[in-house]
Amino acid sequence: MGENPKIYAVDVFCGIGGLTRGLSESGVEVKAGFDSDSTCQFAYEANNGGSAFRVDDIRNVHFDDFAEYFKGADATALVGCAPCQPFSAHNVNRKTHNHGTNDCSLLDEFLRLIREGVPDLVTMENVPGLVKHEAFATFISELNELGYQHRHAILRCADYGIPQSRRRLVLLASRIGEVSLPRPIRTRKTVADFIRHLPEIKAGQASPDDPAHVSMALSETNKRRIRQSTQGGTWRDWDDELVSECHRTANFSSSYGRMRWDAPAPTITTQFCYYSAGRFGHPEQDRAISVREAALLQTFPPTYEFAQAGESIGITKVARHIGNAVPVKLAEAIGNSLREAVNG
Repeated sequence: MGENPKIYAVDVFCGIGGLTRGLSESGVEVKAGFDSDSTCQFAYEANNGGSAFRVDDIRNVHFDDFAEYFKGADATALVGCAPCQPFSAHNVNRKTHNHGTNDCSLLDEFLRLIREGVPDLVTMENVPGLVKHEAFATFISELNELGYQHRHAILRCADYGIPQSRRRLVLLASRIGEVSLPRPIRTRKTVADFIRHLPEIKAGQASPDDPAHVSMALSETNKRRIRQSTQGGTWRDWDDELVSECHRTANFSSSYGRMRWDAPAPTITTQFCYYSAGRFGHPEQDRAISVREAALLQTFPPTYEFAQAGESIGITKVARHIGNAVPVKLAEAIGNSLREAVNG
């Protein structure tokens, strides 16, 4: 294929571009991203200038629709993170998921696209709980029938330079060479490494120099609670009058806590903007982490834009986008493995 083969990719379920950005950093050229959520379009296009954004429901998309993006490629790649939220640890713990037949319907659509076009390379990142579901077993069986070599494992993001305890299922498949999982770098990063340098802000306020460095306002009760919270602590740090009955009777041990400077962050979820939703309190300042801080902990570049100039940040909307994103550094490691498969 030559010394520097051109790997062109299409990213389905692309969101705001975490996977696209990381693959691009590795040298994989992502030509287009498809997503049904039009609110992701600005961030995707503003930060990934070489990639087109298509607003489309994947159920209405066929592999032929990617033909223009694969022209001139030495190797083609279909990449994505098909939403399977019922099997995330958050939903399993809350027991709110539905075990119906449509739980992984979007994974089935991803598999349909692979069947239609049989791209040279495939990669998927997803929730660890998916590996136990019959839809994943079907996915693996189909890859075998289509002639793919493949590897999958549940990876710890902290092994790839990401300052999070997040764990994700990663699968890579290739029809043109042996494929290997990303090699851990073993250099552990902490919260302090990524966000300690940012200027101080108060709850409900934004930095005048960066509109994305904005945090959610707190109620008066929660202001009192966070002042009594310690790094790595819980609601058990509070005075008795601040503790609700639900804290004592339910499993809220990971809620209303602060992050620690000297440790990785917890998994950045779509709820990171809420102090009550997890250990999302800033290590020192009396507020939940900001949009920018969460993006940095997801290893997005510090200049990643989430709203047009002069437009206010919709905190809950952007929190959903960031929490759902593939960490950029994990995507870059995946891209390096894809390139090795092609070069090998």
